[in-house]
Amino acid sequence: MNPLSRRELLRRCSLGFGGIALSGLLSSPAFGASSPNAKPGPKAKAKNVIFCYMSGGVSHVDSFDPKPALRRLHGQAMPVPIQRTVFNDNGKVMGSPWQAKRHGKSGLEMTNLFPRIADCADDLTIVRSMTSKVSEHAQGNYFFHTGFPFMGHPSAGAWLTYGLGSANQNLPGFVVLQSGGAVVPHGGVGLYSNGYLPGQHQASILKADGTLALANIKPGEADAAQRRRLGFIQEVDQAFAETTREPQVEAAIRNYETAYRMQAAVPEVCDLNGETEATQQMYGLNSPDKLTASYARQALLARRLVERGVRFVELSCLSAGIGAGGAANPWDQHGAIAKGHGAMAHQVDQPIAALLKDLKQRGLLESTIVIFSGEFGRTPFSQGSDGRDHNPYGFSLWVAGGGFKAGTAFGATDELGYYAVDQPLTVYDFWATILHQLGLDHEKLTYRFGGRDFRLTDVHGNVIEPILA
Repeated sequence: MNPLSRRELLRRCSLGFGGIALSGLLSSPAFGASSPNAKPGPKAKAKNVIFCYMSGGVSHVDSFDPKPALRRLHGQAMPVPIQRTVFNDNGKVMGSPWQAKRHGKSGLEMTNLFPRIADCADDLTIVRSMTSKVSEHAQGNYFFHTGFPFMGHPSAGAWLTYGLGSANQNLPGFVVLQSGGAVVPHGGVGLYSNGYLPGQHQASILKADGTLALANIKPGEADAAQRRRLGFIQEVDQAFAETTREPQVEAAIRNYETAYRMQAAVPEVCDLNGETEATQQMYGLNSPDKLTASYARQALLARRLVERGVRFVELSCLSAGIGAGGAANPWDQHGAIAKGHGAMAHQVDQPIAALLKDLKQRGLLESTIVIFSGEFGRTPFSQGSDGRDHNPYGFSLWVAGGGFKAGTAFGATDELGYYAVDQPLTVYDFWATILHQLGLDHEKLTYRFGGRDFRLTDVHGNVIEPILA
């Protein structure tokens, strides 16, 4: 006897498509079930991630890892050999234009480059011993997002939705926000790719400038007509999928259905008019600085997205028009770092601090991991007269919420901030720890492609236990 095809099975089932749909709904993470791709792992401390990505490379020695020695040695030759840099226009030791002091009950030391984020010191976990394998922007961006310094691999957000599934069937699980002309960092949209994972795990880019965050989000025909059209497309695709067993066709079917539901969900979530005046002012939506106001829309929308179950949200910086990096790498100040970093910090400081406070007062910070990082740091010596070059040998990032030990700093660079010397960490270690807090074992979250089991942490990585609460 020939086995039943999927179509024949559904035709004979007494409950038909309704029963199958109900079964799928009840087995979704929105109803408490885990993703079928998840393997047994640690107990989850968090459900969502908000990634404030500072493309171009924030100077750690001017922000979260202040070094008194730089002021003491300002203008002198570097006392240690200088590694090859990007432009090799190497100058002398350069002290920071910003003042450092301790903040909060925890006494975390940072400069006044980010004064409002500094007010949230007791919620931060600063990692001061990060390292990268690469010192070029595109490769650095890929390495931080995917664990590999070249395109073709899934982004961290794609891995997360693959491992955890969606908690909202009406919205994508992985969203990248842009506003005010913000663009994709060097490397292109492959930074947000699903790679070899099924297509439904790629990022959706939403414009945070208004309710029409996606092109063609308003349907061009009546709902009944559109539903019939989609039904026909699904039937054709399903028939093809049954004969080819091609997972990307299955992914396309899911994406069509998600897109249909997004027509109502996206305008609703992007409509910020319902937020109180106090909330809008806290984020800076009405700031006279257009860059701050624009980034504020992203930060507030990020909170609204995680409230609705979106797993991974990434924010995009806008260019202040200062420095060599341009729109794709707005933090890349090889010259005029005081002016450039000052403008960029002013753009994000108020919105990110408001995001932390808003999540905390709503009880969401404990289940949401907020990440602040660029692809690498910057040198303790000057580039030209008043800039800094790329530094992958030691830099800082911070996380907040999600079960991390708040009000602490971990690891250290040398007295100049050049090299990580105490507990040096890799991107692999970092993502292994983020996945751990989300209840995923980074060694078990794999996908077989080309005869090999790939993972976000490649064949490396250890959970950073000391920074966990």
